[in-house]
Amino acid sequence: MKDAHRSPLRRTSLDPDPVRQFKSWLQDAEQAGIAQPHAMTLATASGEGIPSARIVLLRGIEAYGFVFFTNYESLKGQNLQENPLAALLFYWPELSRQVRITGAVEQLEASASDHYFTGRPRGHQVEAHASPQSRVIPGRSELMKQFQAVAQTYAGVEVPRPANWGGYRVI
Repeated sequence: MKDAHRSPLRRTSLDPDPVRQFKSWLQDAEQAGIAQPHAMTLATASGEGIPSARIVLLRGIEAYGFVFFTNYESLKGQNLQENPLAALLFYWPELSRQVRITGAVEQLEASASDHYFTGRPRGHQVEAHASPQSRVIPGRSELMKQFQAVAQTYAGVEVPRPANWGGYRVI
């Protein structure tokens, strides 16, 4: 299968709809057994233009956008508040393929973030409350204490989505 994807890329073989083409290539990456085919580099910049990049996971593809979720108070959330533009990069070296996407970014509707949050594993839901993402912490033990405190708070009940956590759409 690997050699089949190393053939030359021809415009005539591409889907005229770039989102459909991307979905096809993502499916190729999944079928090729690539570790983390949904991993993408997310590049943002502050209001002053200072760039920042990190890896996040693609969590949805819509007709007009690519979706990921995060803490709104993280560095990426702060950057997107100041400068709502981003670039995404998917790199699948096993397929000799990379895909770049750039666009405006908007927060998802609260209902969409709620829906996604309820489907996450409980531990990830607790982590969303416990982790002060992008902030320095005294140490791992402090993070574990916070995790245990949040887990205790929501013992036996549904963990609500934190107000500072949700999704973004790169259009």
